[in-house]
Amino acid sequence: MNAFIAVVLVCANGIPQQDCTDDRASEVRKVRVANELGCTNGWQEIIARTDLRDEVGKTSYLKTECRRVKERE
Repeated sequence: MNAFIAVVLVCANGIPQQDCTDDRASEVRKVRVANELGCTNGWQEIIARTDLRDEVGKTSYLKTECRRVKERE
């Protein structure tokens, strides 16, 4: 059975989208979700509750990813 990790990367506007990776992001948020749909829900609310809310769209942007992880048997 497969599960997914929802990932939100916060990157400075000067970093091209293709270069916005875990190691280049100023912040990385991850959470295990049950399916791919879970990767798309709830991130606006999570970011809105942090200090990042004032920077997103001005000096930084968000990049979201959905990563498949194999469950241990």
